[in-house]
Parts: sequence; C-alpha cells; structure tokens
Amino acid sequence: MTPRAVALGCTLAMALLVVAPRAVLTQSAGAARGAEAAPLRTAWGEPNLAGVWRPAALGATPGRDTFNLTQLERLYNSDAQLEIKKLTTKDDPALKCIPPAFPRAMLMNQPIQIVQGPGIVAVMTEAFHTFRTIPTNNPRRDPDLLFPMYLGDSVGRWEGDTLVVDVTSFNGESWLANSTDRPTATSRGIWPTSFTTHVVERWRRVDANTLEYEATVDDSTLLTGQWRTPKVQLRRHTRDRIEIEKCFSDEPGTLPAKLRAAK
Repeated sequence: MTPRAVALGCTLAMALLVVAPRAVLTQSAGAARGAEAAPLRTAWGEPNLAGVWRPAALGATPGRDTFNLTQLERLYNSDAQLEIKKLTTKDDPALKCIPPAFPRAMLMNQPIQIVQGPGIVAVMTEAFHTFRTIPTNNPRRDPDLLFPMYLGDSVGRWEGDTLVVDVTSFNGESWLANSTDRPTATSRGIWPTSFTTHVVERWRRVDANTLEYEATVDDSTLLTGQWRTPKVQLRRHTRDRIEIEKCFSDEPGTLPAKLRAAK
C-alpha cells in the first residue's frame, strides 16, 4: 500500500469514528452475523442502509442506455453544447483522479459502503476512495459556511423508509457520466456540471440484500429541464468493508477499468 493510500485510509477512519462511532460497531456486529441477518431497521428506529453494496453494471452505448443518458444529452442547452464542443474525453475529471460525485459514482461499477449512526449517514466509495457525510435531520444550511466541493454539500431527511438527500454547492469540476458512456453514434461522451448543479437523491432499502437509488438533477446554467436517473438496484456485497483503490493520473493502470479506454 502506498503512503498516500495509507494517509487517505487513516483520514477516513478517523472521520467515521467522529461522526458515527455507534454505526461502526453496529455494522461490524451485523457483518459477523452474516449479511442476511442485517436488520431492516437500526436500534434507534431508522431504516438500516448500512453495509457494502454494489450497483448493477450500468452505462450507455448505441442501442443500450441503462442510465437514461440519451435524455441527459438532449437537455444540455445551446451554451452548454458550445462548451462541450471545446472539450474531449481527455478532459474527463476522473482521468485526473478527481472523485466522481453521485450519481456518476453509480456508473463506476465499484462497491460503496454506507455507515450509519443516529442522525448521520456516511457514504464511502471504493473507486477514488472518498466519502461524504449526510446529516439526516434536515438541518438548515448556512450560506456563509458553504463552499464549492467536488461531491457537493449533502443534507438529508427521512420520508417514510426513504432517505432523501438534497445536494448543492458543487464546484463544477465533476461530470455526470463517464467519458466512455455514449448512448448514440454521435455522442461525445462529455457530461459537464456547473456551480448551479442540484441533485436530489432517494435511497431506499428494498429487502435484506437490495438497496435502491434514484436521482434527479437540475442545473439552471447547463440544462433545459430536469434529468432523472432510472432506479438503480444495488446488491449487498459479500465483503464487510470496501477496499482502498488507489488512483494516480500518471499511472493509467490504477484507473477503474471502465475509464482506461479513454486515457
């Protein structure tokens, strides 16, 4: 393991111990009992999203679009289209090891891990090994404390058994899909975001081994309307934790397989 990977792993572990110590213990106990024994609700009464989950293989090629990217491509406005023409697939932020925000993270075909505590959820990704914390008590955002980030700023609330997450304050450096995703023969594989990108996610535990994810995206700068992803099914992974997947932009072999073709 490289020094950079060790440092990243240590930072992640410390953050989770601070934000959700009870959740770490809860998930470890659940893993010891086996995935099928994981309760549908937490000890404090919330739907239990904790675990390691892997999405189905998703993407877009001509004639096969499993992420509704044909619609997204049509929604980019004329100004966005002009900017897209200036870019190539070599400009894909992921090729520079910039972590993909959701919903693009679902297209990486890599496991994610959710750790949960009272009033807080942490979502970790294996690809580019990063995480975000989501308060689930719908706190009010203080505009003076927000600053643009790759993954945006997340605020959650429970609507029945569904965790609804409102994500704003993106820095416009992420894309909404992979450069290898091209739903039509004329697609360029370029899916930019902006400072005004707004994502609303819906996470729902379907059964002991299935998690469901769906997102809507609005962007007053780039899009003429709302883009909605399909409902994505994630299956419980046999592992009890994600691995550390390193990424160095000068080493193509460290990129996820889905991106190497574009490097």
